Amino acid sequence: MEFLYNWGLFLLDALTVVVAILLIVAGISAIAGKGKGKSKGKLIIKKINQQFKDTIDSVNQAILSKTELKERHKAQKKSAKTNKKADKVSKKKLFIVDFNGDIKASAVGALRECVTAILLTAKKTDSVLIRLESPGGIVPGYGLAASQLQRLRDANISLTIAVDKIAASGGYMMACIADQIIAAPFAILGSIGVVYQLPNFNRFLHKKAIDFEQVTAGEFKRTLTMFGENTKQDR
Repeated sequence: MEFLYNWGLFLLDALTVVVAILLIVAGISAIAGKGKGKSKGKLIIKKINQQFKDTIDSVNQAILSKTELKERHKAQKKSAKTNKKADKVSKKKLFIVDFNGDIKASAVGALRECVTAILLTAKKTDSVLIRLESPGGIVPGYGLAASQLQRLRDANISLTIAVDKIAASGGYMMACIADQIIAAPFAILGSIGVVYQLPNFNRFLHKKAIDFEQVTAGEFKRTLTMFGENTKQDR
């Protein structure tokens, strides 16, 4: 009887472990399934003309008299009729896109979607303004971001980049794609380039009569070295 009792406990423990594993696997599968089903995001498109109109109306409400407001409303009605006729003629459009870059250029996916949307709808007379802010980061990420802006240039769509604070390194590379750059007075634009430093033990090895050999597949596969002699050409 004791043997059967112990055997039953063993089976119960084993069954508990199996059930726990199955629950964990099911949970992971459910989470993965939800992740696949979720959308990566969507474009948010706003017509900023109305924002400016609302701002003007708010200011006028505060500073104009009732008589002046009535006169303004009449003038706006006349202007609206004129604009309806003008709307039949295609107007130039300005697409404004914000790019806030981190070290990985994580916003490049959103930028790509924005550029695609613009290319699908824009005409040759339209233009694009990128409000760029980035301290720079990895080359692959910012190289991809710059290539997205190049798509606009290849489509002959005028591209302007505005920098309020900083566009350095990879951000500067993006800015250089534009037809023109507009920068705030104290904005930082540019790149420090590449800084490379390392110790060199060549003289120490030479004193100890230790030879160092290095074989490369090409002339510039390896330039500076820690153990060989670094020449001006290598640098």
